[in-house]
Amino acid sequence: MSNPGTLNTTIAHYIAHITFGHPSGNSFPSSLLLELSETLHQLSENNLVRVIVLQSEGIGPFCAGASFDELLAVSDLLKGTHFFSGFANVLNAMRKCKKIIIGRAQGKVVGGGVGLLSACDVVYATSDAAVKLSEIAIGIGPFVIEPAVSRKIGKTAMSDLALHPQTWKTASWALEKGLYNAVFDSAESMDLALANYTQTLAQSNPEALENFKKILWEGTEDWDSVLYERASISGKLVLSDFTKNALASFKK
Repeated sequence: MSNPGTLNTTIAHYIAHITFGHPSGNSFPSSLLLELSETLHQLSENNLVRVIVLQSEGIGPFCAGASFDELLAVSDLLKGTHFFSGFANVLNAMRKCKKIIIGRAQGKVVGGGVGLLSACDVVYATSDAAVKLSEIAIGIGPFVIEPAVSRKIGKTAMSDLALHPQTWKTASWALEKGLYNAVFDSAESMDLALANYTQTLAQSNPEALENFKKILWEGTEDWDSVLYERASISGKLVLSDFTKNALASFKK
């Protein structure tokens, strides 16, 4: 049985910390995506929470994207669509969440991880947090996360990222394009700034934060259908011989 990964949530002083982890670069199997979606929905309705910090375990990658093991195991369109719908569920949960979500990226970010950070309202990162969209190289594409990434950094920067699937873009590039709000030389300096920021934000009027969150996400209502249509495209492409061979090669 494959490792399902872990997800833990702590709440203190109106700040919730969601910490996800997986031994394969903090990647996401479908079960972990489901747990994250459910957690976000629960925290959205929790009056003891005003701010959410989304972070991953360890000092390595922030997120390596989708689980390669599960991608390789997809055997039909229904299963493929279901898997990619997991990312659609998370992105929709993030945009609908009534709380401000702050991403904390301590290391490299690939694929779906870029989508997660794009759906955060604020992102703090270290200089190690380079980004890459490798999907085209394995025969699929960043279809589900594209609306989130394009919303954050624009179509031009998004296409630059997606059409250079083997090229890492630096944290400075991500800061310049608007994916990151602040970049720090170390995790220690990032965490100090993040603690100060979240503590200040958590003292704000929760009704004001909730209403501002709605304004931030105006115009994304079609994601309720678009993201699942995109999941179907990815679900079909992952069944191709090109993608199966590319995944197997990447895993080696």
